[in-house]
Amino acid sequence: MLPVTNEARRLFFQGCEAFSRISATGICIDTKYLANKTEEIKTEIADKTKALKSSDIFTLWRRKFGGEANLGSRMQLAKILFSSKKTGGLGFIPSRQTATGRPAVDEEVLKDVGIPFTKDFLAIEKLKKTCSTYLEGIARETVDGRLHTVFNQHIARTFRSSSDSPNLHNIPVRDVTTMNLVRQAFLPSLGHCLVEVDYSGIEVRVAACYNHDPVLIDYICNPEKDMHRDMAAECYKLRIQDVDKKVRYCGKNMFVFPQFYGDFFGNCATHLWNAMDKLDLHKADSKRTIRRHLEKKGITELGELEDGEVTPGSFMEHVKEVERGFWNDRFSVYTQWKKDWWQAYTEQGGYQTLTGFVIWGVLNRKEVINYGIQGSAFHCLLWSLIRLEALLRKHKWKTKIVGQIHDSIIADVHPQELDDFLQLIRRVMVEELQAAWSWIIVPLEVEADMTKPNASWASKSPVSLPA
Repeated sequence: MLPVTNEARRLFFQGCEAFSRISATGICIDTKYLANKTEEIKTEIADKTKALKSSDIFTLWRRKFGGEANLGSRMQLAKILFSSKKTGGLGFIPSRQTATGRPAVDEEVLKDVGIPFTKDFLAIEKLKKTCSTYLEGIARETVDGRLHTVFNQHIARTFRSSSDSPNLHNIPVRDVTTMNLVRQAFLPSLGHCLVEVDYSGIEVRVAACYNHDPVLIDYICNPEKDMHRDMAAECYKLRIQDVDKKVRYCGKNMFVFPQFYGDFFGNCATHLWNAMDKLDLHKADSKRTIRRHLEKKGITELGELEDGEVTPGSFMEHVKEVERGFWNDRFSVYTQWKKDWWQAYTEQGGYQTLTGFVIWGVLNRKEVINYGIQGSAFHCLLWSLIRLEALLRKHKWKTKIVGQIHDSIIADVHPQELDDFLQLIRRVMVEELQAAWSWIIVPLEVEADMTKPNASWASKSPVSLPA
């Protein structure tokens, strides 16, 4: 992917300059917290490891492997869990196998085993990663109390940004406990607060700018409509008024977004089905679980997909039909655009994005559809970051941009400049960007969170932007 228009080249090189200044500024780190938390976690790892090694299962493990017994070996763990009892194993059936036919031993499979030993094993592995990858990784790169992360634009094939030394984009988000534990180390400058701002649903909005689907545009423009709520209702056979926050979350992250990114009904159905128990899903304002509700609708099993055929009457068959309606009926213009876009790529070997970058080379259908959208969505953030950083320097603000994480910008804000900065965010990221790029045919929205003065990134909470 390369910038081919003058505007694209200017965006790329100005982005390099802005990122270099942001990296040079750096973000404050609580080094004392890092040191204390690291030692605390190492002690916890040692205690949990000692307890695990005193269990009956590890006694079996030592009996099988002798002096070579290694609690950190996934291969040995697989043999203990999934070998037959006659051969010194526990006789569990793995829920998934590797491409070579061996039992998989990743987090999902071990969770499916679900015995106390595997739960404790996963807890130890999680603590190890938190300690070595995140806490020690941050401490290793911190100089004089500030972390100067490197931001790149030339690595990701979509032309989104990446981060290293350390990789701030790798901080977990879905694991809220680990996320907050790591973010506790990030601080504003003395007397300042941290403000994190990002675009709301930017990739969906940019997708609409590519495909011009009127139904998708209406969903974006009409505040009374909610695509994630509607699809959650269809997937779980609910009335719209019975969709609560958790159920909507499943519709958004286990059907809508996976479908937009090229996933298929089999995976969506499996995740939606498992979520009923993992998230304890209920109908809104009702004690009835979603699983019980589906049973009353005649759906009692997830079902299977074998040789292209789905189990009749199963949840998977139902989600397959929801997927068909999603693309053939609801978003038919989007569907036709995907076909046309793919056809053009196969004929030309590449395509130009709305922001003036060319993507070419050997790509599969999913990559062809997604890369331009993802890259252009990031370029919206990049344009805004460049503009904000330049204005802060021009007017000699004490507020500085100190980071960029995925689709968000992090600023170290002086309290006396906070109101003005929040106004500047909306002006630049919504008004000025839309005026600069005429291809943006849907309204943009931004959201912001902030900390109190001197408080860590983990304590951030939503803040309203000026209208």
